[in-house]
Amino acid sequence: MNDAKVSPLSAALGAEVSGVDLSKVSGDDITLINELIFKHKVLFFPKQSLSQAEHVSLGRKFGPLAGHPNLSNADGFPEIFELKASEGGVANEWHTDLTFQQNPAKLSILYMRICPVLGGDTMWTNLELAYDALSEPMKVLCESLTALHDADPHGPDGHKQMAIHPVVRVHPESGRKALYVSEHFTRRIVEMRYEESEVFLNFLCRWVQRPQFTVRYRWSENVIAFWDNTTTSHYVLNDFSQDRMIQRVTIQGDVPMPAAQKLPIYSPVIYQKLDNAGKNNWKPNFAANGRHDRQLMNYLSANGAYRIPKL
Repeated sequence: MNDAKVSPLSAALGAEVSGVDLSKVSGDDITLINELIFKHKVLFFPKQSLSQAEHVSLGRKFGPLAGHPNLSNADGFPEIFELKASEGGVANEWHTDLTFQQNPAKLSILYMRICPVLGGDTMWTNLELAYDALSEPMKVLCESLTALHDADPHGPDGHKQMAIHPVVRVHPESGRKALYVSEHFTRRIVEMRYEESEVFLNFLCRWVQRPQFTVRYRWSENVIAFWDNTTTSHYVLNDFSQDRMIQRVTIQGDVPMPAAQKLPIYSPVIYQKLDNAGKNNWKPNFAANGRHDRQLMNYLSANGAYRIPKL
């Protein structure tokens, strides 16, 4: 990669890297790409030509791969998530990949195979900058909370795939803090009543969308993008009327580490009642307001309260 040219795309995040053939990278090249991801969060490599097998091989150079648990994978390559769209069928809500899993995605590597002439751009936001820009009291509050995530957008049983993560996570290498909620996968704040959670999550999800935290990329065919899922969210614009087809490999991540040294600080807030103090046996609340708490109740009944992961 001695001839690589790195061109930043915005003050917040994102860079285009030209003069690199990703089918030939190894060793020091991988180290340099990781350093650029660490610095810019999102990288775009135009004019690539990789087979599906080469795409998988490239991904494995950055860590173990995980196929998509719910959506379609490319024929013969379970590691590749494939999404074909025309006039819809895109992720047009802000999200970080696979946060409904206990070990969410660390890195995504997307290949734009078929691209509309106009439209279908993707936006990313820098979740570290979004955290940094909060007031100090808001930072303290966010660091004291956890949130329930699920895969509801992926189908009728998606709400059963759940995980609880800290609202503020710490980058495993830099130690920087980032907000870790999204409108697509985050359902509620565990330690708040449903009504409070709805207002608070709405604020955070709107906050991370502020233009000064973002970059917008206009695709062309054969661009390969890398993005850091520990510090970014993204959004696909549903404004195109031609075919759009992406293929993506996902590098498995670790369990998000919280900013607070002791979580949970507060107990979960739900209307359900314990059968016996100290046991995870919950009585259903069949009143109208009980429907807001049943998903969290089901998670806590099966898994117990949030525990800080061991290093």
